[in-house]
Amino acid sequence: MSAEIPAGAMRFNSDSQKLEYWNGSAWFQIHTATPNLATAGDRQPGARGCFGGGHNPDGSKSDVIDYINLSSTGDAVDFGNLSQARSSAAACSSSTRGLFGGGISSPSPLTFADTIDFITISSTGNATDFGNLTQARDIFAACSSSTRGIFGGGRTPSSKVDVIDFVTIASTGNAVDFGNLIATIEGVSACSSSIRGVWGGGNTINTIQYVTIASTGNATDFGDLTVAREGPTACSSSTRGVFAGGDTPTKLNSIEYIQIATLGNAVKFGDLTVARSFIYACSSSTRGVFAGGYTPTFLNTIDYITILSTGDAVDFGDLTAIRLSNCSGLSNAHGGL
Repeated sequence: MSAEIPAGAMRFNSDSQKLEYWNGSAWFQIHTATPNLATAGDRQPGARGCFGGGHNPDGSKSDVIDYINLSSTGDAVDFGNLSQARSSAAACSSSTRGLFGGGISSPSPLTFADTIDFITISSTGNATDFGNLTQARDIFAACSSSTRGIFGGGRTPSSKVDVIDFVTIASTGNAVDFGNLIATIEGVSACSSSIRGVWGGGNTINTIQYVTIASTGNATDFGDLTVAREGPTACSSSTRGVFAGGDTPTKLNSIEYIQIATLGNAVKFGDLTVARSFIYACSSSTRGVFAGGYTPTFLNTIDYITILSTGDAVDFGDLTAIRLSNCSGLSNAHGGL
């Protein structure tokens, strides 16, 4: 009977009063910030997205953190500041705590950071030191479950890397080796379910790869994006991962998606409001949000999609300042929670 159920199928369990999804062999509960998705619809009270750091139009690095309410629309609001100004960091989060790791702290001389900062997402204020990555690097990507944050890929002063390292989000301390990506890669994006972390694109390739977050080990091939690209962004619900934008090197506006519990190639979703690369992204259980980017002019644009549908992105509002980064967005309600 189980073979007749497609992986990624969803059901409402009337005994537990919870929404569940089928991973190909068993039903798993979908964890969200709302107690009853049947009545909550697209609204997740308390769902907040945060964007940190970035590259300013004058070439300097930003320490700005701003936030949005994911269930509404409108301009971003000031949250606080990172412990050091930097761009091209990677970000991940639990339902309470957000982490920003690595990046470039100075363009001249070019200085790479191994710093990990944390914030309490539901409040506002400046970031606090968490620990350090195993390697200082930039233009890489992170994803997370409710307990563990994982950072993969990137660029060091001497080369691209395939490093994956991880932290326990609720604690503090230095990152620990997890394994390796399929190849050395920079300009990659990442998203997750509560079980899998998925990286897509980078180095103008179309590779999608994944790990099991609760374990350690090397990444495994998942499938391919519809277009090879560097500098895309990604976000997810608990079942679907979405990749958007990037360079071919032509700027892209395409959005595509995968079913995280399965394997296979990405499928066309729709288009961003503006073709761009190196975008911030975050999500709730139902909504994906894309902010900033490079066209090659810098943008403060924020647009959004409904993840479980398909179609073009819609205007959400604006960032507090015009800047670009790479995968430095997080939320307290994403698909890994």
